Amino acid sequence: MVYSIIQKSQLEGARRLDAEYYQPEYLHLVNDLVRTHSYKSWNGIKGKFTTGPFGSEFNVENYVTEGKYRYIRGKDVKEFIIADNDNVYIPEKDFERLKKYSLDEGDILISVVGTLGNVAIVDKYSLPAIFSCKSTVFRTDSINPHYLISYLNSKYGKNLLLRCMRGHIQVGLNIDDLKYLLIFIPPKGKQEEIGRLFLKSQESLSESKRVYVRAEKLLLDELGLADFQFSEDLTFEVNFSDVKNFNRMDADYFQPKYQLIVDKIIKKKRMLGIAKRIKNTVKPTPDIEYNYIEISNVNAGNGEVTFNRILGKELPANAKIGLSGNELIISKVRPTRGAIAIIPQEFSDNFIASGAFSVFNVGYPMREYLQVVFRSVVGKLQLERPTTGTSYPTITDEDIENTWVPDLSLDIQQKIADLVQQSYEARKKSKELLEEAKRKVEEMIEKGMKHS
Repeated sequence: MVYSIIQKSQLEGARRLDAEYYQPEYLHLVNDLVRTHSYKSWNGIKGKFTTGPFGSEFNVENYVTEGKYRYIRGKDVKEFIIADNDNVYIPEKDFERLKKYSLDEGDILISVVGTLGNVAIVDKYSLPAIFSCKSTVFRTDSINPHYLISYLNSKYGKNLLLRCMRGHIQVGLNIDDLKYLLIFIPPKGKQEEIGRLFLKSQESLSESKRVYVRAEKLLLDELGLADFQFSEDLTFEVNFSDVKNFNRMDADYFQPKYQLIVDKIIKKKRMLGIAKRIKNTVKPTPDIEYNYIEISNVNAGNGEVTFNRILGKELPANAKIGLSGNELIISKVRPTRGAIAIIPQEFSDNFIASGAFSVFNVGYPMREYLQVVFRSVVGKLQLERPTTGTSYPTITDEDIENTWVPDLSLDIQQKIADLVQQSYEARKKSKELLEEAKRKVEEMIEKGMKHS
């Protein structure tokens, strides 16, 4: 049995009386920081906390998928960075009305509702923007923000943030609790050292994005689609024979843009003739822990894949495709978002994917080439056409297998695949640098403990 004995003097002014707050693991972290003699409560750092607009004050009726003024939701706040996929924007008039909630470069965003404890820093690429009530912002110029973000994502900052949770059904973090969270304050030179690691990681991430853009540009240039423009025609004619042939009567299915993109591809093959879809399903063993990949585990912006560790008996019924690494996965749900990825080679032990993916076995370089094709306008338009449903559009395995793939030369496929690999390596380097920044923070704290 795990328990803690707390003195009345340790109840922090009776701010918190819940037992969970005094779990031994949290007390050990606090004691480690206290022993360094180099810490402050967060409210001891000169700066300002601000929570996003609530309810009627926000009052924005419509978001758009393209625009100038970004609205950063709670789910956009990830570890270290703000997600840049599935962005939404607000009209200029609403941005001006809510300008007191506008963000500055270097602001620290903390998710306080939903996925708690994620902490990101605002960069210039996310601006101009306002943030939602599901996040709290801390703005300061008295501590290196790149160091602070590294500390808050270390095991000390992350766990002490989770310690601040309140509630049962609807859990959240309060500003008052955040203000009492302990922050390790190393010398300025050490802060700058950690900050440089963070900035290097961002350089690698930017390089990853640039290289991937080159891969997609090479594809579109080869197809003569670099400046491809299409419009939503208000009127067009369709033969009754086509309606019978495709077994579809909805007007959107026959938008001319869909046939136009296919006609632009001179040499092409069906996906069915290129890659083998995995059709065998697996039955999870109830007491074995699996690494489960669902749609939300694929970053539609960069194709990165994460996973959740779940016991077999707790997996959803749709968890049924076994993975061994290097598979190409394509989302059948909201396919135009681009949740298309290559499973890392190391994802081989007890990995299982949702049936909401079509999963293909295909080798290099075709695998990487296909990823670029399906994430480009060539693939997205073809996947958009057969969707059914409105709020939750889906396609079938057969829809994906019937997609046309440009039959470019092996040399071009290889060049595109090489760029995808370079992009992956740069992204991997970025993650390694972030891990190094967190590790160095933790090492400084442990070193400070030993010398106390």
